[in-house]
Amino acid sequence: MRLLHLADLHLGKRVNGFSMLDDQKYILSQILTIIDTYTPQAVVIAGDVYDRTIPPEEAVSLFDHFLVQLSKRKLDVFLISGNHDSAERVAFGNQLMEASGIHVSPVYQGEVQPIVLNDAAGEVAFYLIPFLKPVHVRPFFPDAKIEDYTDAMRTVVDSLKLDTNRRNVAVVHQFVTGAALSGSEELAIGGLDAVDASVFSPFDYVALGHLHGAQRAGGDGIRYAGSPLKYSISERNQNKSVTLVDLGEKGTVNVQLIPLQPKRDVCQFCGTFEDLMARQEVCEDYCEIILTDEQDVPNAMNRLRALYPNLMHMAYDNTRTRSQTSVLGARAPLAQPIDLFEELYEAQNGQSMNDEQRAYMRELIAEIWEGEQ
Repeated sequence: MRLLHLADLHLGKRVNGFSMLDDQKYILSQILTIIDTYTPQAVVIAGDVYDRTIPPEEAVSLFDHFLVQLSKRKLDVFLISGNHDSAERVAFGNQLMEASGIHVSPVYQGEVQPIVLNDAAGEVAFYLIPFLKPVHVRPFFPDAKIEDYTDAMRTVVDSLKLDTNRRNVAVVHQFVTGAALSGSEELAIGGLDAVDASVFSPFDYVALGHLHGAQRAGGDGIRYAGSPLKYSISERNQNKSVTLVDLGEKGTVNVQLIPLQPKRDVCQFCGTFEDLMARQEVCEDYCEIILTDEQDVPNAMNRLRALYPNLMHMAYDNTRTRSQTSVLGARAPLAQPIDLFEELYEAQNGQSMNDEQRAYMRELIAEIWEGEQ
């Protein structure tokens, strides 16, 4: 069975004030062409369909058009909500859409029913697991010990009672350990929302969403499709793609990344104002410019936009800015919250926290983080 794995469309997203809707329409059209070329039996969309819980009207219309085009191709579509989506809004009309082969994860109510397709090698069961936090899972499993995201997801997977004699596919939107991050993802400080990859070992393929770089996450059959577009400067070196998955006999999975070509790329330029303004042609790509001039250039950003109309951000890299960075210092972006609090406690009290205080703070931090997400 051939699947096309997509994720993190983020329809309606704005980056540094620039609407991505035109670029998203372009890339969805390209994905339809890829579908016509490679003829998958099913398309998987692993969450973050929209960029916010109440998406703009244009984003909803664009996704509606995309689903209609998929339905016209007589495909099965498997869709879940991500952390940026409203699970209730994404699931609206899911029972009606079933008749058109559009399978949407409902709001989680303690169980996930498989959707089973067949091919020459037998059955393939799809399990649609929307973005979940421990607070979503605990009410349905009061006797389970659920302290973190791994416990929650393991409890959900164990409750599925998988038939391991057939091929099983999970569609999931979570941060799975072992994957590399980029700048546009919203993750918990210190990885509090991480799910251990071992949780998904019973599945033949796990179609992941949440991280924007296409990659494996703990195994060949556990993969992020990545976002179809670059949604931050930090993603400028990523090669965007869709993931083509061929499920053969039980235990046989082949993966191929099909590259995507955006309408506008995302890039970074570094140099003096004079050198950057010497460009002969207008650059339509989204870009960040780092000026190396020792003196600030008056009205530099507006003047640069004459040649770089989609300039998203400008900064300086010179003696002054480097000395400021040296004075301010830098902290690892994923420092554990408990470590940060211990530093503050010791600075204020002149002594370290004891084990009882540390245990209490760990519980409190986990509770606060879970409630805020």
